[in-house]
Amino acid sequence: MTRVVCNPLDLAYRYQDVRTPFAGRSVHREAADPTVVFYRDRYYLFASMTRGFWYSDDLVEWTLRPSEKIPAVDYAPDVREVDGALLFTASRRSNGRFFRSVDPMADDFEEIAPSDIAFWDPDTFQDDDGRLYLYWGCSHKEPIQGVELDRQTYQRIGDPVPLIAADTSNRGWERTGDDYVPVVRRGLMGKVMDAYIGDAPFIEGAYVNRVDDRYYLQYAGPGTQFNTYADGTYVGDGPLGPFDYDPHSPFSSKPGGFITGAGHGSTFQDRHGNWWHVATMRVSVNADFERRIGLFPAGFDDDGVLFCNQNFADFPMNVPDRAFDPWTEASAGSMLLSYRAAATASSSLVGHAPALATDESVRTWWVAESDRPGEWLRLDLGAEADVHALQVNLADHDVAARAPKRRDLAKATFGRRAVFPDSQATGIRVELSLDGVEWSVVHDTIGAGTDAPHAFITLPEVQRARFVRVTAGEMPFGGPFTVSGLRVFGVGDVPLPGVTDVRGERRDARTASLRWDAASGAVGYNVRYGISPEKLYHSWLVYDRTDLEIGSLNAGHSYWFAVDGFNEAGVTPGIVNRLD
Repeated sequence: MTRVVCNPLDLAYRYQDVRTPFAGRSVHREAADPTVVFYRDRYYLFASMTRGFWYSDDLVEWTLRPSEKIPAVDYAPDVREVDGALLFTASRRSNGRFFRSVDPMADDFEEIAPSDIAFWDPDTFQDDDGRLYLYWGCSHKEPIQGVELDRQTYQRIGDPVPLIAADTSNRGWERTGDDYVPVVRRGLMGKVMDAYIGDAPFIEGAYVNRVDDRYYLQYAGPGTQFNTYADGTYVGDGPLGPFDYDPHSPFSSKPGGFITGAGHGSTFQDRHGNWWHVATMRVSVNADFERRIGLFPAGFDDDGVLFCNQNFADFPMNVPDRAFDPWTEASAGSMLLSYRAAATASSSLVGHAPALATDESVRTWWVAESDRPGEWLRLDLGAEADVHALQVNLADHDVAARAPKRRDLAKATFGRRAVFPDSQATGIRVELSLDGVEWSVVHDTIGAGTDAPHAFITLPEVQRARFVRVTAGEMPFGGPFTVSGLRVFGVGDVPLPGVTDVRGERRDARTASLRWDAASGAVGYNVRYGISPEKLYHSWLVYDRTDLEIGSLNAGHSYWFAVDGFNEAGVTPGIVNRLD
C-alpha cells in the first residue's frame, strides 16, 4: 500500500505567545528543529515549542501527545534511543538536563541527570560499541563541538573537541540572506543585530548517523529565517573525527517553491530500511521563528554520499509501506493545477486579495473581511483536469489581537514566550465542480474540532473538476478565514513542455548565473545541479522566470546544471551542461 503526504506536514502546530522589546507581541504557530526516532515499532517526532510530541505508525498520519514532563520552551529537542530507552535533552540558557522514557505514550519522562555542559542545539549519539557522545553548538562565532559522555552519569569524559566552523569564503550556501544576498537590517533591532552578528552565519543543529564505518556529522546554516536554510555534512572515521567536509553539501536544501528552507533536522530509517530526512521549513512573516516541518526521502549512494531528493519537495510524495527507490518512486505523479488560477472570494481584506492564495508562496495570504463562518474562496482552474489531491494552507493574520495573553511566560533569547497548550479548530469544507453550479463535497471538518493548518486531502478516486471551493467553519481564536495556499494537484489535458537547454557562467567560485529560453507550455522550472553529472542532488523550483543566480556552490569544484520544465501534465528533463 502506498500512502501520500505533502510538505509542509499537516501537524497540529502549537500557537506561541511571544513578547519582545523590539517587535511587541506575536501569536503564531511554530515547530522546528525536528528529531524523529523509530522506537518500539512507532515513530516519534519531537520539535521545538510543541509542549509534547507527535507519534505515527506510518509517517503519514501524526497525532499530538501533550506532555507536561518535558520542558515546554527549551529549543531544539534531541531524542535518541540509548540503552533501550528514549533519552531526551534540549537547549537551555544554563546547563542542560537529560530525561529518560521507556513508554513515551504514558508521558513517563523523568529527569535523570543534569549536564556539566551548557549547550545549545544538542545531539546525543550511541555508537555500536555502546559508547555515548554529545554534540552541540548554535553560534555565529563558536564551533560545533563534541565529547564523550559517561553512560551512567551523563557527564563528559575528557575535553570537548571543536568539530565544525563556518567557511563562507569557500561555501556559498553558508552565506546569510535570502537567495544568498546579504541582509540589510533597519531600525533599532537592525542595529543591535548588526553589532551582534553582522553577516556571519549561524552554524548549528548537529546530528550524527553512522553508516557502515563512516560517521556523518550533519549541521545547519546560515539562519532559520532565510529561504537558504540548509543542512550540510562532514564525514569521518570516528565519532569525534577527524571529519572532512563533503563538497556535495548542502545535502538538504529547498530555496524555491511554495514553502522554502530545509535545515536543522535529523536523518533516520523507517521500519523498511528507507532513509528519510526531516527538517525545518520557514514562514518567518509574523516572526523569524514562525516555522513548519518538512519530510524528504533521503539515502546514501554507492559512494557513501548522503543526499535528499528535494525535487518538487512541496508536491505530493509517496510514503510506500515497503523498501523503495527515493529517486524513482517518491513522486506521487501529481502536478500543480492551481498556480495563478483565477480566484474569487466571498469578501477580502484590503491588501489580501484572493490571488494571494494561488501565487505559490506560504508567506502571502488571502484574508476574508469578516470572521463569520461561511466565508469562502473559489478557484477556476481554467479547464477541466483530473484532480488527485488538494492542500489547504491556513495562515495566521493578526492573531495577537484575538488570542488571550498567556501568564506562564518564560525567558527566551529575546524577550519572553509561552506555548498555548490546546489545539485550535480549523473547520473547512472543500468542494469540486465541473461547471461551477453543481458541487460535490470531498472534505468536511466543520464542527469536528480538527486542528489541521495544512490540511492535505487525497481523493480516494481521481475526480474530474474545473472549479474548487473551500468554505470556512470555526477558525483559531475566532479569527477570519486566511489562506496562504489553496493548492490543487492532479494531471491536466495539456502537452508536456519542451526541452530546456541551460547556459550561463560561473560568476565567481561560489556563484553561477544561469539563463534559459522559455520552454513551450511550461508553468515553471526545476533547476537541478551538483558536482557531477550523475549527482544533481540539489534543486531550486522557480516560476515566472528564465534565469537564476545560484550562490550556494562550493569553491574548487566544477558544477553541472539542468533545467526541467513542468506544467499540469508533467516534467520534461532538461539538457545537462557543465559551467566552470
